[in-house]
Amino acid sequence: MANIQLIHGDCMEYMAKLKDKAFELAIVDPPYGIDMANGAHSNLKKLGNKDWDKHAPDEKYFNELFRVSKNQIIWGGNYFTLMPCRGFIFWDKSPMPPSYADGEYAWTSFNCNSKKWQGKTGNEVSVQFRIHPTQKPVALYQWLLKNYAKQGDKILDTHLGSGSSAIAADIMGFDFVGIEIDEDYYKAALDRFNRHKQQLVLEM
Repeated sequence: MANIQLIHGDCMEYMAKLKDKAFELAIVDPPYGIDMANGAHSNLKKLGNKDWDKHAPDEKYFNELFRVSKNQIIWGGNYFTLMPCRGFIFWDKSPMPPSYADGEYAWTSFNCNSKKWQGKTGNEVSVQFRIHPTQKPVALYQWLLKNYAKQGDKILDTHLGSGSSAIAADIMGFDFVGIEIDEDYYKAALDRFNRHKQQLVLEM
C-alpha cells in the first residue's frame, strides 16, 4: 500500500530538512509568474482571488529541488531558466477556445525523446468545479508515473494544488509527499483525496 503524505507548509522549509536525492522523482507545477488570475484568464478569480501566480520560483527553489530529487518533471518549464532539455513533455489540450493555449509544456531531466499526452482536454473540469486554478487531470499524472517512474520510487510534489498528483500516486502504488502552502487549497486537496480513498473503500 502506498504511503501518501499531504503537508500544509512551505516547500522550501521541508526540502531544507531533506538529505540529497531523498526522492527518485519530483513532479511539480510551480507558479509560472504570469499572474493568471488578473490576466487573460481572469475568470479564474472564481477559484479564489489569490496572488498565487504573481511570482515564479527563484533560483534557490530550483537548486533545492535538484538537490533533493534524482529526476524532475517541471510543468511550465518553458517559463523558467533551466538547462537545455531533450525530453520535453507536451500536454495536448486541443480543442481549446481561441483565447487559451492548445497545450502546456513540462521540462524534464530525462535524456529521452519528447512525449505528448492527449488523454483528456484541458476543459475536462470546468472552472466552477475546480478546486485550484491550474488543476490537472489525475489521468495525466498516472501517465507521467507510468512513463517516468519505476516501482519503488518515492515521488515529491512541492506545489500540491488540487491534489491530482497524490491521487494518481495512490492509485499507482507510489510513496508520495505533497506540500501546499495555501491553507484553503490544502484543505480542498485533502478533502478531495479523502473522498477518493472513501470511494475506494465503497468499491471493495
